Amino acid sequence: MVRQILPISALLLGSALLLFAGGMNGLILPVRGTIEGFSASSLGLLGSGWAVGYVLGCLMMARLVGRVGHIRSFSVMAAFAAVAVLLSLLLLSPWAWVPLRAISGFCFAGAAMIVESWLGERAEPSTRGRIFGIYSMVNLGASTAGQMVLTLGDASGALFFVLPAIFYCLALVPTAISSSASPRPLVRVSLDMRALWRNSPVAVFAVFCVGISNSAFGTLSAVYASGVGLQLASVTLFASLPVLAGALSQIPIGMASDRTDRRMVLVGVAVLALATDLAFLLLRPEDRMINLGLAALFGAAIYAMYPVIIAHANDHAEEGSFIQVSGGLLMTFGLGSIAGPLAAGFGMARLGEPALFLTSAVAHLLIILFAVLRIAMRAPVVEEDKASFVSVPPGRVSTPETAVLAATAEEAEEEIAQAEQALAQELGSEETEEAPVAASPPAPETEETGAEMPKPVPPRDD
Repeated sequence: MVRQILPISALLLGSALLLFAGGMNGLILPVRGTIEGFSASSLGLLGSGWAVGYVLGCLMMARLVGRVGHIRSFSVMAAFAAVAVLLSLLLLSPWAWVPLRAISGFCFAGAAMIVESWLGERAEPSTRGRIFGIYSMVNLGASTAGQMVLTLGDASGALFFVLPAIFYCLALVPTAISSSASPRPLVRVSLDMRALWRNSPVAVFAVFCVGISNSAFGTLSAVYASGVGLQLASVTLFASLPVLAGALSQIPIGMASDRTDRRMVLVGVAVLALATDLAFLLLRPEDRMINLGLAALFGAAIYAMYPVIIAHANDHAEEGSFIQVSGGLLMTFGLGSIAGPLAAGFGMARLGEPALFLTSAVAHLLIILFAVLRIAMRAPVVEEDKASFVSVPPGRVSTPETAVLAATAEEAEEEIAQAEQALAQELGSEETEEAPVAASPPAPETEETGAEMPKPVPPRDD
């Protein structure tokens, strides 16, 4: 294990420092905004701004890295993230915080894609799963530690704005001084949303609703906890315990989804989430332990849905289209993540703190109804045709590079070969024919650009 970690230790350290700073940054804004008297609707806009920036980062970062390289791009992302959090301290206004939060989301997506592509390059196919697992646990631990730091000081001062900026700057040091060669260019994903819907309507609809629920809770959980009278230490636990519970619940839920119809598992998890929504709405608990217990149960449900949905979509996808499916679901999740904090924020401003769970209850109820309808219309996928279940770090949207890093050995080799061939064709390289050839036939070229097109997703339905 040590021999596997040492070559990527600089990348893991850079990612850990980035996530540590991100954990502080993401939690201090709603906590400080509540202290400053910002409305719940304005704080909800922070989550929408983050989602917009994150999706744009996933779509645009490949072009930037292609122009200036991985190390320079990562340094730019870390620098702008530090600037954004410091400006949030200087400009204590929600109308300044929203665009600054969008910049943070863009930088976070870009930095994550760079680190993940680098790890994917350094990981051997035989150890790729273990590397992805280590990377996920490092990120989870660092993000949770960053949130817990808020219990050690006064949130009304400048400390928790300056500390994230320091750690954002420190995050660029390991990659800047690393002797590792830069990896291949980032994967560019061509999306076909109509084909993705034909591939799996349940996956597309459910991932949009999950985006609404998860982003609303991730953005406004601290506002809810403060509103019901919890102290700062308990507010931090209320935001971090669900993430930890979501990481643990993915193991048994993933095993269950591999053994039965994933749609049934999705319905069961959504029922658990809906029951927790209703408990918050009807009981309106003020006791610290009840709130923390319900929050952990809620996180165990909501953060396990996304990997089940990805696995279900890939059950129906054609071999070699893993990244196209993952990219399409990421885009759909991002759209839901824009809408969720907006709806929950305006609801909380008018109906009070429990409206946060009213928003997610509607989303979870829609998932249940639509999935049950599709189960009645289509038979499940046979077990031998199922794709492998891959855990996704809870609390963070995946990127196209996550799909490459988490892929199996065969999938990884094929995806890398296709990316190399597409890049060679785009640049008009004369060495295109010498590029590694995937096991499956190459995708057709367009008459206008000669660029490789994604393999068509068959019109199978769930």
